[in-house]
Amino acid sequence: MSKENISEKELETQDEVVEETSAEAESAQEETESVKDEKDLRIEELENELASAKDALLRKAAELENVRKRVQRERVQLYEEAKAGALEDFMPIADDLIRTLKAAEESEIEKSFLEGVQLVADKFKNVLEKHGVVRIDETGVPFDVNLHDAMMKQPAPDDETGSDVVLQVLESGYKIGNRTIRHAKVIVSE
Repeated sequence: MSKENISEKELETQDEVVEETSAEAESAQEETESVKDEKDLRIEELENELASAKDALLRKAAELENVRKRVQRERVQLYEEAKAGALEDFMPIADDLIRTLKAAEESEIEKSFLEGVQLVADKFKNVLEKHGVVRIDETGVPFDVNLHDAMMKQPAPDDETGSDVVLQVLESGYKIGNRTIRHAKVIVSE
């Protein structure tokens, strides 16, 4: 064998080795890419799960906050209704005290007794004011169905008074804030 034959054989062998190595490298690279693709898919899958979990958590937190606010509003509303109900029971007493004082002005009653009744009426008035109760007893104002209960209509006493104006308050009404506890019973102009 000559050197040329050996070198050709060696070259062929080397070429075969290089081809095998290239094939192995390509195979290894394909496996690496496949593993990378699987890892990327898994990462994407986990990121989606995390985003979903975050979204669910935010929704639950918002729902809990809404429940807290609703419970707080209901508590305040229940307190206001209970307060209005209790104060409503005392309205006739306040009216009786005011009527007693008006009747006492026209008759001869002992001054000390009248002062005592006036003190009780003032205390009652202060308690009502403390709780935000406002008396509805104005005349000459437009009739408002939210504040007044018309007991009857009568002609206006003069031409300047328009129709649907409160002429006389028969029984005072009371309100707390925007809520009317008891409508005022009034006579309204025609």
